Amino acid sequence: MFLLLIPLQDTHPGSAQAEYDHAHQLYLHGSLEKSQLEAEQGYKRYLTSDPELAARFQLLEAEAMTWRGMNQDALRLLSAQPVTVTGRNHELDVQRLALAGLALTFQQQFLAANQQLIQAESICASAPYATCGGVLKTRGILAAECGQLTEAQRLFVESLSFARTYHDRWLETTALSNLGWVSLQSEHYDEAVDWLGSAYRNAESMGAEDLAQKALGNLGWAYYQLGDDEKALELFLEAEKKAATLGDIRYELKWISNAGYIYHHAGDSTRAAQSYSQALYLARQIDSKENIANALEDLAEISVETEKLGDASAYIDQVTPMERAGGNLLSANVMLTQGMLAAARHQDPQAERLFRAVQNNPANPTTTRLGSGDELARLYEVRGNAREAEQIYKATLTAFESARTGLKRVDSRLPFAANATGIYDHYIHMLVEESRNEEALAAADQSRAQTLAQGLGMTASKASFHPADLSPRQIAQSSGATLLFYWLGDKQSYLWVITPAKITLVPLPAQKEIVTRVERYRKTLLSMEDPQQDANEDGQALYQLLVSPAAKLIRRNTPVMILADGALGQLNFETLLAPGPSPQVSPEVTPGSGTGTHYWIEDATLLSAPSLDLLAAAKPARESTRNLLLLGNPVSPSPDYPSLPFFGSEIAQIERHFAARNAAVFAKQQATPAAYLASNPAQYAYIHFVSHAVASRTDPLDSAIILSGSALSGSSLSGDKETGDSFKLYARDIMQHPIDARLVTISACYGSGSRSYAGEGLVGLSWAFLRAGAHSVIGALWEVSDDSTPRLMDTLYQGLEDGQAPAVALRNAKLALLHSRGRFHQPFYWAPFQIYTRR
Repeated sequence: MFLLLIPLQDTHPGSAQAEYDHAHQLYLHGSLEKSQLEAEQGYKRYLTSDPELAARFQLLEAEAMTWRGMNQDALRLLSAQPVTVTGRNHELDVQRLALAGLALTFQQQFLAANQQLIQAESICASAPYATCGGVLKTRGILAAECGQLTEAQRLFVESLSFARTYHDRWLETTALSNLGWVSLQSEHYDEAVDWLGSAYRNAESMGAEDLAQKALGNLGWAYYQLGDDEKALELFLEAEKKAATLGDIRYELKWISNAGYIYHHAGDSTRAAQSYSQALYLARQIDSKENIANALEDLAEISVETEKLGDASAYIDQVTPMERAGGNLLSANVMLTQGMLAAARHQDPQAERLFRAVQNNPANPTTTRLGSGDELARLYEVRGNAREAEQIYKATLTAFESARTGLKRVDSRLPFAANATGIYDHYIHMLVEESRNEEALAAADQSRAQTLAQGLGMTASKASFHPADLSPRQIAQSSGATLLFYWLGDKQSYLWVITPAKITLVPLPAQKEIVTRVERYRKTLLSMEDPQQDANEDGQALYQLLVSPAAKLIRRNTPVMILADGALGQLNFETLLAPGPSPQVSPEVTPGSGTGTHYWIEDATLLSAPSLDLLAAAKPARESTRNLLLLGNPVSPSPDYPSLPFFGSEIAQIERHFAARNAAVFAKQQATPAAYLASNPAQYAYIHFVSHAVASRTDPLDSAIILSGSALSGSSLSGDKETGDSFKLYARDIMQHPIDARLVTISACYGSGSRSYAGEGLVGLSWAFLRAGAHSVIGALWEVSDDSTPRLMDTLYQGLEDGQAPAVALRNAKLALLHSRGRFHQPFYWAPFQIYTRR
């Protein structure tokens, strides 16, 4: 009796709908095979009792088939649509025709697909059925497959609008994802980030795991093309994990391949080759000709670079007939790899022909054309034709600058510079080899701080490569400092020592050797060890490498301005160990001073600057009232950011250095982001924050100063829009509000930022305040001590009150801690703060 009741329960309307919803949820989740099976069973079960529901099951089965690549099977199924429903439910008719059009599009049967869509559109013309959005989506996919990207974008925008009108989250998410894909194809990578980020968030909120992993992986590709390898790798690996969980082999191998590109770019050829080999294995598992070809291309390229020329030739021999099948042309990547192989075999005419073919085809991806231009220039350089090589380097860098100029967002321009780092490195090295040292310096400076300079209005967006006509010695004279300009190169690094009298070039070891020591020494400083007491080898070696060659050229009693590159931006040069005892005080007073070394801070006043171009454009600071904007000691917004007892004492100590009429103080509940923006910060000579801060590595412009929550509605702050974090003063908001402060001080952890970008250096809060117009900014390289910092800041402001320059006042405050008794003499307490200037 129980068994006989089961079919009766199955045919109950509520149960039937639950079955369909379950099958549909599986489809949304990405479990396509399971969804297809349940849909097939539902179709058979309800074909007689409920033809309309049976039709819905059958359409769901066909849709799952289509997205599994079973397009012919889906078309056969769609042709068997129950006749009892056809013509009666127009929504289902539209859905059937749109699905047929999609399957035909994926089979490259474009005319037949168009006919199906025309029929669907004629039905939609009579009434705006909810399924008509699917017709717009399929029209967009058809246009994209035919290479009509502008039309595809228009149609996807229409489908997005339709989805939002009808509250169709699935269609909205696919529209966002498709718009992201079109942006990728059009090389509008910053736009792709916006579309795909929205698609991913939608998919995650819906539990649509398959859409989520595709949006995530494509988002990774956008960041990869923008030059943000670190973020791209994180996204690729997460997307790969999701695809593997779903059993989606096609996309699993795609994201594995993309992760291989990151390893490849980072010089990790072993992990890159492993990724490409795994992708080839998976591609052969599903017999995907396109993915097999892609994996063979990648393995060929890595084989050339690791000098396994026989393997490279074998891979190219396998992929060439695959790509040429059906009369197709070779892809740009294969041609570039063929050129690299020919160059390695000294077959120069063939290599040149291939490189030029790739470089001169505007349809090829920008990054591929840049790579080809670089290879071509190096080919001429090896031949000894430096003049032709230089012209090609300049043309390639012009193409890069043009592409960067086309990016609309600061977030996109920052990482994109990494795409040209290798080209600049090769060009600079060639110039140095020809003893054109000042031209090499100008080229290196051309790559520096472009985004920062453009934000300050000091230079227009450059669409070509024209190094500025700098006068480095004059810049040294006007700044009153000795300039140390560093370039970290793949095989050779350089230091230019610039004084008013002369420019001296010093060759340095390859980047890897320097970076390894910097990272190790930084860990020593953060572990609260005393490098001087321990005669730390890295601290001494870095001084000998980076400073000692310039020591005799540094003018006595003049500041030293560091123009760092790459990882050097995270190194406080003041902590490097110079030979000899401390010149400041006797060994009886200074802890650790008898070790035969001393910190370089005892010899010189140090500042950090972004570029020579910015220093040259600097104007004298305007005369202004000595007034202060002080915010801090906020109400704790969460346990992650607790109130600290020293916040209040630091505010009180700073406040006493200014007349009451010249100090605007916002503390506790009043210390909000909205209060900062509403205070007209441009009117203040000094701006100081006493609070926590957070640095974002993945999105440095999301770094923020933690203040009290704002109760104001309608705020324009980024955090209010996205997360409701009204207590965060974001870097991206800071740089949108111009200031003219002589000095901004961020008395908080990671005020300098934790992410370094090629050409821009550390990007975070300090960078944002410089871009807003600050003359100088004091920020922290690591988490600061809440008990030593008030003491340091009090000494700093006393020095400013006494008329000292900010850099001198900061140095004296640090020396006071260094020469004190107790633990505060260790660099961990005084060294995190660094001063950045553009004047």
